[in-house]
Amino acid sequence: MRHRMAVALLALVGLLVSTYLLLYKLGLLGQIICVGSGGCERVQLSPWSVLFGVPVAAYGVAGYLVLLALALSGLQGERLASPGPTRWLAGLSGLGVLFSAYLLVIELTAIHAVCLWCSVSGVVILAIFLVSAGALARASRLPPAP
Repeated sequence: MRHRMAVALLALVGLLVSTYLLLYKLGLLGQIICVGSGGCERVQLSPWSVLFGVPVAAYGVAGYLVLLALALSGLQGERLASPGPTRWLAGLSGLGVLFSAYLLVIELTAIHAVCLWCSVSGVVILAIFLVSAGALARASRLPPAP
């Protein structure tokens, strides 16, 4: 199940990006490194960087941790042949894509700045979704095991 290995690697990248953003939001980093016009700082300091009292980056950390754990657990024992973990990966990452799209719309329409790191996270979650959905599509075309 190479797709689960790819998802685990992508989830690790997303986890690192989200952790970086969370550390900045919590004041544990002095300055965020962002290419361009300072959009990262503007986005991270905006009121939209917190949802229900929790930094948006924390949702990313939690989401990527769940995806990483799910991908790695799907590589163990009898789960290896089961389509269940891949279904969960596709479903959860699909929700992540929708959330990332919502955040991008907020960046473009309300904040008028785009965070490079947030965009990287959006690309990572989209890649996880495409890999997982592609694996599900391929599995549905295979004949059932005897």
